[in-house]
Amino acid sequence: MSEPDPNAKISVRGLTMAYGSFVVMEDLSFDVMEKDIFVIMGGSGCGKSTLMRHMIGLKEPAKGEIYYEGEDFTAKDAAGRLSFIRKFGVMYQSGALWSSMTLSENIAMPLEEHTDLSAGEIRDLAAYKLALVGLSGYEDYYPAQVSGGMNKRAGIARAMALDPEILFLDEPGAGLDPLSSRRLDELILRLRDSLGSTFVIVTHELASIFAIANNSIFLDTDTRKQGGTGDPKELRDQSDNEAVRVFLNRGESSGKEKES
Repeated sequence: MSEPDPNAKISVRGLTMAYGSFVVMEDLSFDVMEKDIFVIMGGSGCGKSTLMRHMIGLKEPAKGEIYYEGEDFTAKDAAGRLSFIRKFGVMYQSGALWSSMTLSENIAMPLEEHTDLSAGEIRDLAAYKLALVGLSGYEDYYPAQVSGGMNKRAGIARAMALDPEILFLDEPGAGLDPLSSRRLDELILRLRDSLGSTFVIVTHELASIFAIANNSIFLDTDTRKQGGTGDPKELRDQSDNEAVRVFLNRGESSGKEKES
């Protein structure tokens, strides 16, 4: 097994994910560099969200290591992992906002739990985070009062509440119409460029993958191993793995059939 890249924000080496005796994926090795928009991609049931859960410490690997800036995250106990986890922001599928709280209150919750800021400072900071994702003026709205795309953006604002270095987003564009999905992609690019954040994003949506990702891993359900890693555009055009090419070119054949 190769050593972790000392220049990488995240290095995964020889990772095997399993539920009991059932192996989901094995021998995953890849690097995420600072300011990457790194996409975890593959077909349904391949273990994309499971890999994200391993990376943020919610599930233990059956084998292998995960390093953050050269330090072995998997070797730390619960207390030792806290310093790493404080650098993470996580948005789960659908945004996972509390329906009984306003958007502002949702963003304020991690600030109340993990900082000593005053109520006024927290309120101002929550408004600022919402403004960053284009939701200025919606502080007092409840999740049910805004659209799905706005809920996703509010979920990102909450993930950003504690100024994390790494943002993990699980299927941020799922269920959105094409216009809302494109606006969300533009937001992610803008946040990366303005804040210098590193993104790890679970998605299977080609339009988003090609619009925002500069690095990726493809999880192959047939072999239960990674089918490739790197820039998805390069994998689409140059990969010697047929499963990768089929996945990343799956929109083209249908388009050609319609033309003929």
